[in-house]
Amino acid sequence: MIINKSVLLLLIIVALSGQGFAQGGGIHKVGTTSFQFLKVSPDARLTAMGQAGVSVTNSSQAVFSNPGCLSRIEDFDVSISYIDWLLDMSHTAVSAAKSIRGVGTFALHAVISDVGEIEETSVEYLFRDEATGFYNPGLTGNTFSPGTQVFGLSFSRYMTNKFAFGLTAKYAREDLGAKSASSVIFDGGVIYNTDFRSLQLAASILNFGPEIEYIDESYPLPQILTIGISLHIFAPNEAMFFQMNQNKLLLAFDMVEARDYGQQYQLGMEYDFNEMLFLRGGYKINYDIQGLTMGFGLKFFNTRVDYSYNEYGEYFDSVHRFTIGFTK
Repeated sequence: MIINKSVLLLLIIVALSGQGFAQGGGIHKVGTTSFQFLKVSPDARLTAMGQAGVSVTNSSQAVFSNPGCLSRIEDFDVSISYIDWLLDMSHTAVSAAKSIRGVGTFALHAVISDVGEIEETSVEYLFRDEATGFYNPGLTGNTFSPGTQVFGLSFSRYMTNKFAFGLTAKYAREDLGAKSASSVIFDGGVIYNTDFRSLQLAASILNFGPEIEYIDESYPLPQILTIGISLHIFAPNEAMFFQMNQNKLLLAFDMVEARDYGQQYQLGMEYDFNEMLFLRGGYKINYDIQGLTMGFGLKFFNTRVDYSYNEYGEYFDSVHRFTIGFTK
């Protein structure tokens, strides 16, 4: 009966996501969705694992991949991430979660992007002085700083000792200088512990909400449906194949259906020595410029430090992420 209810809720989430894709036209095309900054994950641990983390994450950064995983937090968790993004842009993310016995887990998060200053141009200032040869390419002498902000509130709880769900409501705003747009957006996710050794199943739908209007055109949000599975190849307890003291090897696989792209796949692994040193790697399949990912983590007492490296093809610099977290 518990399994049937879990599967039923998972199917409801998939059905809702299908409706959302249908509303967006049902066509997977690059460049057809708005608010692309919502697709940037700040979690250094998961991005080192090829972002295969819908069934893996166990910190407050679950708000960025699967809010259902917030239920794994036993007391309190806070994380701060910095992303050295493409073309001199950067993102800073903060998340915090608190578990209340008998109620569930509440979480807050914020993501701020920094694009830097851009010189303003206008056709009214475009001219060439024939006498001196001076050419002004339209510079007005002013600058502006476009950027994005996201603020969210999440709730998660176990419905049984195996099955949990989570929901997020977030406010997102994009300022392009001349125009800006904002919207309230929703995320949802579930996790299911199969109770078969270390096998975990999960699903999430991110960025569910109305189309975003710029001037006289509207564009759908970059909605993403992810279904994932994870297990430990070896671990001290509940390993799939081998029992090993002080050593764990986690494997994760995600299948991703994005509104603006075809089906994608994410593979990841994490080697854990004595819950102190973590080595990670992964690969993204059917992505235009993304592929290999890798990173590491350190944990001492209740503090963790994570780093990830993601390649972005030959025309862009690699992306580096850093996360510092505290768990109580």
